[in-house]
This record gives sequence, structure tokens and C-alpha cells, in this order.
Amino acid sequence: MPENRIGRIKKINANMVTAGFDTFVIQNEVAYIIHGDERLKSEVIRVRQKDAEMQVYESTADLKVGEKVEFTEELLSVELGPGLLGQIYDGLQNPLPLLAEKCGFFLQRGVYLDALLLDGKWKFTPLAKPGDKILAGTKIGFVPEKIFKHYIMAPFNARGIQDLEWIAEPGDYNLKEPIAKIVDESGRKREVFLSQKWPVKVPITAYSEKLKPSEPLVTKMRLIDSLFPVARGGTYCIPGPFGAGKTVLQQLTSRHAEVDIVIIAACGERAGEVVETLKTFPEITDPKTGRPLSDRTVIICNTSSMPVAARESSVYTAVTIAEYYRQMGLNVLLLADSTSRWAQAMREMSGRLEEIPGEEAFPAYLESRIASFYERAGIVKFPDGSTGSVTIGGTVSPAGGNFEEPVTQATLKVVGAFHGLSRERSDARRYPAIDPLISWSKYKGIIEEKQEERGHQIERKSHDVAQMMKVIGEEGTSLPDYVDYLKGEFFDFSYLQQNAFDPVDEATSKERQIYVFNFIYNILEEEFLFSDKEEALRFFQKLRQLFRGWNSSAWESEEFKSTEKEISSLLLEKAAGKKEQNA
Repeated sequence: MPENRIGRIKKINANMVTAGFDTFVIQNEVAYIIHGDERLKSEVIRVRQKDAEMQVYESTADLKVGEKVEFTEELLSVELGPGLLGQIYDGLQNPLPLLAEKCGFFLQRGVYLDALLLDGKWKFTPLAKPGDKILAGTKIGFVPEKIFKHYIMAPFNARGIQDLEWIAEPGDYNLKEPIAKIVDESGRKREVFLSQKWPVKVPITAYSEKLKPSEPLVTKMRLIDSLFPVARGGTYCIPGPFGAGKTVLQQLTSRHAEVDIVIIAACGERAGEVVETLKTFPEITDPKTGRPLSDRTVIICNTSSMPVAARESSVYTAVTIAEYYRQMGLNVLLLADSTSRWAQAMREMSGRLEEIPGEEAFPAYLESRIASFYERAGIVKFPDGSTGSVTIGGTVSPAGGNFEEPVTQATLKVVGAFHGLSRERSDARRYPAIDPLISWSKYKGIIEEKQEERGHQIERKSHDVAQMMKVIGEEGTSLPDYVDYLKGEFFDFSYLQQNAFDPVDEATSKERQIYVFNFIYNILEEEFLFSDKEEALRFFQKLRQLFRGWNSSAWESEEFKSTEKEISSLLLEKAAGKKEQNA
């Protein structure tokens, strides 16, 4: 490292360190603080004259004024290549299992490992030939990775049309061996490897067009798919109080959503929740492939006990890896849990920078940072006509479940669907605890619009009658209003709620959702005649019990068909009674 790129520490304020320098420093470049034998990674977040203010991704205990700082002229980047799937990284892309082997139970600061195995061999198959004209992101070959073809692409930062001068023969290569050479229009030659680096805060734009999300992403959660759908390549958020089921909902979504790759960013979550995810995923069998679910997941985790600056890096590392697999034509789901912790880290660093605070002391640029993160979702089209997508779902943990706080409000302005969890539904053991009265979606779902609106109407009507009954009592409620209340409760219990511990009911296919919703729609539209409220209550209680068994029976099995016949006969019996009453 040349001496003129060396700075010295002038001030230390927890995870923010100010270093003086003599020549130049680049905004957002990586710098290393030299403390004895340790090299502590940091990032320049503000430059003031000859002072560089840096956020340090490690503990700053024992640092002293005057210690050296090495500026690298490189932006915070991640390594993109084969070997990412199944890995567990921290926010700086250190593989945590290998880090644990090296350091033991307590991770040492200043220890950085290669994100990918540099010497591991991969079976390369070329797809291009010498003389081909290629663009940034063009697929020139592939290697097998788990259940996927991992495409090797021309560097994303290649400019203009490139000539492919040479490409390796089929065979086994490691990440340090070049597998191709390209020449740009000015004659500059460049080697291509199985992996490439990319700065995490710069979106990958090696595509021809960004499309508007239109196709529903089936999560197999009935409440989401039928009433508050998510689009493939869209964005959604799940705000809710602590303990309302955000993590469970995300884990079920990651298992059953119809996507190829799942990226999980545990951003500042409690260690207990992170450990549960790390223990659970390798043992879960993927319902799609029959292999471990970890074969198509990448986990980026920073617990709440790690330095706050690392929370920001974990979010950006996760979305960059998601964009990388999108470039291969795959559909990727990124689950960020929770963006509130990231926002709190921003607030902490903003305070140390002595910036003018916004609402609740969050920085004034909170909304733009959150928006720029969610804007990296989308469905993109490549020059060869294929498409890939990144869908982003972020959880928010507002204190006390207050959805009016700045992080939730900033998120609501940029996402396409809002799945608000409520303490009342959670306490009532109604899972998922998404409140149908406050949630919304801008996307088109799998259910017909007329039927979907009827579902919303019956939920609102049932809630209004329930609130009225709290004041005037059941006896003061008219029979038609009481029947509307029972219909809403039946719809909620029989369709919107799912049993996460039932192997059948925990996930419902698109075909089954459409079929059952059509069935229930006819029940909701039916004008039942009851002699009194007791008869109405008994009828809907029986109907609910039958639906509970129906939800637990495998789709189109004999049990499914027989239970459907039993439900239909009960409805016919009621219809016959109605005719007799009318007569």
C-alpha cells in the first residue's frame, strides 16, 4: 500500500471513526484500520476537507488516536460465482461456518475469509465460441451448482459490444483460472473468470428492459394469494409487533413460494431467531425437489449483538446476490428481517455524524434509502428474450405495533402490498395474523376481482357487526346482521386461517385455492333462512368443523372428495329447508 494512501485516526465515536488524510479519499471506499495484527474493515461515509468519517464493521474497543488507516480505492463489494447456494454469510460475506471453525464460539474481529472456495473445481461447459459478439451479462457457459445450471456471464461492468477472443474447453476449472478472454471496441483485453466482484450499493443493470410486475407470485398462503397478492418481481412489507408471527410467516413463504432461489437477510435480529433459522433450514426438505431447502437458499445474518454498521452491509449484500441469480433468468425471493433494525443503525450513525435529525431522530434521508433498496426488485428482460425477477419482502418491527412510525410509513410509500400483522389476531391464535381490515395490495391475484372484493366486503361487514354486538349485545342484533357476522367468521376460520403444523394445510396450491374459494363464494352469496340465531350458529359451526377436515385432506384425494360431498349435502339440506319455509 503506497504511503500517500495512508491516513491516521483523529477521533473515535463508538463505530464511527474519523481519519485524517493528505491526498484524496473516495466516498464509500473501503478502508482498513491497522490495530496491531488486526485489520478492521470500514467504509467511508462522509468526506470533510481532509477528514474521512468511516463506519467500522467491527468492534472499535482499544483503538487509539494516531493508528494507521489504509484506503483501498475499492467500494464495498461481494464475490459472485458458483458456491453461493447453501452458504451462511455475515454482512461482509464471511462464511460463518468456516469462521466458526477458525475462531471457535466467539468470532474474532478483523478475521476475513474468502467468500467462495478459490481452489474448488467446477465442471465448465462453454455456450459461446471465439468470435462471438457479447454484451455485459451475456451467458458464455455454465457449471452445475446444486439443482441449477449456474451460468457464467460476461462481466457486468463491460461496456459496449465485446469480442470473445478465446474460451476454455469443457473441463474442470477453479475460480483462479481464466475461462475466457474478451476484447472491447478500443482493443483492451480482459480475462473472464468463473466469479466476479460487484459493489453492493450499485444495482446490476446488465439487462435490456425492466418490466412492470404483472404475474402473481403464489406463496401458497391463502390469505395472501387470494386477498392481498404479491406480484413476481414486486415488493411487499410485513409490519407487526414482536411475537406476531413475522418469522414463521417468512419461513413458510421461503419453503412454499413458487420461486427458484430464496435469499434471507437476518438484519440485526435476536440471536435466538437467527439460530432457529440456521438450524431449521438444512433439515427442512424442500417440497419442490425433495432435497434440503438450503440447496436453494443463501442466508446473510447479522445478529443484534454484532456492530450496527454491519446491518446495512447485510441488506445490500443480500440484494446484490439476489440480482446476480436474477441475471441467470431465475426468479428470486429476498426476505429481509427486519428493515427496522437497519433503520435504527442508520439513526445511530446519523446521530454520530451530527446530522439534523428527522422524525423520531431518524435521518432525513431514511425514505430515500428505503426506496432505493426496494427499487432493486423487479422483473427484467434480457437481450435473448428471457426474463428473471427479484421479489423483495421486508418485515418491519414498529415499537408497540405502531404503524404510524417513520420506518413503516416510509416503507408503505414504496411497496406494492402491505400485510399488516395485528396483536389481536395473534393473541386470538388466528394464523397468519395478517389483519384483513388494514392490509392492502396493488397487484392482481389468482382470484377473480369480483370474488376477491366480496371476500373483503364480508370481512368488513362481519367486523362492523361484531363491534356493534360489543355495545348492544347479541340479543339486540337483527338476525340478518347476525348471519353476516357468522359468514365472516366462517370465511376467516375456514379459508383465511391456516395451520402451520399441518403438512397439508400449511401450504395450498393455486388450483386448490381457486377451487375452494369458488365453493366458499357461493356460500357467502347464499341468502340462508334461519328460524333464529341459535339455528344459524349451529349451522355455521357444523360447516366450520367440516371445512377444518377438508383443509387437512390432500388435494383431490378420496378424503377430499368425500368431505366435499358431506359439505354439499349439508348445504342442500339447508336449501331444501329454505324451500319448505318459503312454501
